[in-house]
Amino acid sequence: MKLSYFLEDEQATEALASKISRLCCQHTVIYLSGDLGAGKTSFSRGFIQGMGFKGNVKSPTYTLVEPYEINDWRIFHFDLYRLSDPEELEFMGIRDYFAEDTICLIEWPDKGAGLLACADLTTSIAYEGSGRRIEIESVSDVGLTLLKQLQK
Repeated sequence: MKLSYFLEDEQATEALASKISRLCCQHTVIYLSGDLGAGKTSFSRGFIQGMGFKGNVKSPTYTLVEPYEINDWRIFHFDLYRLSDPEELEFMGIRDYFAEDTICLIEWPDKGAGLLACADLTTSIAYEGSGRRIEIESVSDVGLTLLKQLQK
């Protein structure tokens, strides 16, 4: 299943992501793709704040991952843009990040190909006029359930 939305601005991106976050009730992996500046980090910020985080959500461009603990969830926001070799993920213990009490948001997932957990949702964000177009596709039963709930 695939849904497509036009997002007028950063606030619209964050609002959609926040809505999706409130539908997550189990371990979920979301891949975020798109050009530089398209809105992947804005999506992640909206998602994490939608889960109840009150602080600043910063881009993990240089640290590769930023962890957040919210209620019973551990949320990991990855930005793999600067990853030079997927093997670096092995050294940081990448498999440990995909436990049952986690939600993982992964920007630039193609840079970690072969070492990441499979996605439940894939998103693609592209420039469209003065806004953005986001396409969200389910690639698992968890993702399909999320998109069906989002459609309601």
